[in-house]
Amino acid sequence: MTIEEALKTAIEFEDQVRDIYHSAMGCISGPVGKRVFRMLAKEEQDHLDYLQSKLYEWKRAGTITAERLDTTIPSEKVIREGISKLGSHIADKAQGGELQMLTRALDVEVKTSNFYKNMVRELPPEGQELFAYFVEIEEGHLALVRAEIDYLSKTGYWFDFKEFDME
Repeated sequence: MTIEEALKTAIEFEDQVRDIYHSAMGCISGPVGKRVFRMLAKEEQDHLDYLQSKLYEWKRAGTITAERLDTTIPSEKVIREGISKLGSHIADKAQGGELQMLTRALDVEVKTSNFYKNMVRELPPEGQELFAYFVEIEEGHLALVRAEIDYLSKTGYWFDFKEFDME
């Protein structure tokens, strides 16, 4: 895959996940949940803007510079604390639609993250550096979405770790 193809594909992924987060804002009834999805949608829009500027740079100059991306997604510890608060606001009102939306978001985030990891392995160094920043950010998105799914589904798992055992 060329750098131009990788940028175009990344734009498609980011566009898709941004749209899922926009839709999720309509499914979540509480203000905290809406704020979380608004933050994720905005971050995905920032990624789209960044990638589109890199595509333009590539087409214009035949080269790209990889500036570090900022993220609004906090550390995993902060995510855990935030999800506890979020869960108290939406757990009682959780409906299949909310869980379904989160599952869709997780699916697209996993595919997007895997795509970025592949680009880091396959592209020339300038592309590798650019997509390496996205790998880090997508891991935070995955942690947040997984934590919300774990909390809402009440499976006894938190960030893919079993919280308790009856044995």
